[in-house]
Amino acid sequence: MTSLARPGGNITGISLLSPELDGKRQDILIEAVPNARRIAGMADSRQTPPYHLQALEHAARSRGVELLVFRVNGPEEIAAAIEAAKTSGAGGLNFLATPLFSLPGTRNNAIVMERIAALRLPAIFQFPETAEAGALVGYGPRYVETYRQRARMVARILRGANPAIVPVEQPARFQLVINLKAAKALGHEVPAGLVLRADEVIE
Repeated sequence: MTSLARPGGNITGISLLSPELDGKRQDILIEAVPNARRIAGMADSRQTPPYHLQALEHAARSRGVELLVFRVNGPEEIAAAIEAAKTSGAGGLNFLATPLFSLPGTRNNAIVMERIAALRLPAIFQFPETAEAGALVGYGPRYVETYRQRARMVARILRGANPAIVPVEQPARFQLVINLKAAKALGHEVPAGLVLRADEVIE
């Protein structure tokens, strides 16, 4: 790919800025659980490169927080990884961007939601819809909107546009959703300053 503006060849698409936003979500999680000295980054071993995890570890350390990384190879390891994070003393979980964890309505996401509720763990996800479904926090583009964006791009190409000159699109809006009902169930109080910054608060 030559650039996002002019990808070249037969490649174009949507960039969710997912890795870039992992760090922003980590910052939000640290703010949401200010007393936590440890947090966990839940990573898909097949998609999350080591240098990305190292950057997150360094960023957490600069905030006085230890980041524990738990790598998951497949759906069968999700529950055990969450339980290991709890046993290791993590005060919150950052589910790093990957379809393995975060796609709302999937079986994998249902496993995640059941485990974090049972273990009373605050968690942040890449899609706002996940917070609306019961997690504590979601930050990123809306999942539904990304599919609408893809459909518009496909329609444009089917009408004859050359993919080589169709810019790679990025989401136009990112939303912070905080679920105070989930916080109450967890026995956790979200700092008022963070709640005030939220685009949507579920009470």
